[in-house]
Amino acid sequence: MKQPHSVSPPQAPRAVSVGLSGVGQAFWRALVSQVHPRMLFALLMPFLIMLVGAILLMLFALSPLKNWLNQMLSETSALIAANEWLVSKGLFSLEGIQSSLVFFIVLMVLLPISGILGLTVAAIFVMPLVVTHVSRQHFPGLALQGQNALVVSVWNAVWVSVVFVLGWILTLPFWLFPPLGLLVSLLWWTFAFSRIMRIDAIVEHATTQERTLLIERHGTGFWTIGMCCAVINLVPPAWIFLPVFSGLVYTHYGLDALQRLRAEKTLDL
Repeated sequence: MKQPHSVSPPQAPRAVSVGLSGVGQAFWRALVSQVHPRMLFALLMPFLIMLVGAILLMLFALSPLKNWLNQMLSETSALIAANEWLVSKGLFSLEGIQSSLVFFIVLMVLLPISGILGLTVAAIFVMPLVVTHVSRQHFPGLALQGQNALVVSVWNAVWVSVVFVLGWILTLPFWLFPPLGLLVSLLWWTFAFSRIMRIDAIVEHATTQERTLLIERHGTGFWTIGMCCAVINLVPPAWIFLPVFSGLVYTHYGLDALQRLRAEKTLDL
């Protein structure tokens, strides 16, 4: 008598990288979504928070930071020796440019902090509006299966922001060599955009298992979007719209990837 063949359970989709598939489409759809009145209104919150944060940092942190840097530079033996050597050669004194150097360092510290503050605010408070808008317009049948979305979003934004600020400050010496400083800046902002926005784009819809699989499969795409946003971020006027626009790009990309992932699961059943 023949034994019936056992039916093996459906296999989970493998986390095979898909490269840059869908990145260009996500940017185009984000451009279309950005001109919607609701998304234009959403630009205000992160920009105002970033502006207020920059003003407060300038009011309360500018003078203490300048004083500390002046004292540190004045007491650094290597700088004192370099200054004496330059003066002995009849060149110039570092004391003459110290105030300008200190002001530049202060700006290089405070402006990125206000920028990451705006991105964090956008991730926590604006991204739910972005995700709701995009999902209703383009993915109405995509079920919400995420758990503890707010807690995950806040925790993710906070730890990424802390790492960004500490890393930015520790790598400031690279700005002594401008090409390296620019490269480090791009890398840190790519890290910030990618790590914050990729989670917020899918956290309400995707389960924990789906999030892990999507990040593994679409890691190249998420990081590429982050690099593009970091390059755009080099242009100061972009600071007004980039927190929301980057969220739109990541949401279009992430929800499209999630929809295709669930379609694969359905076919495997």
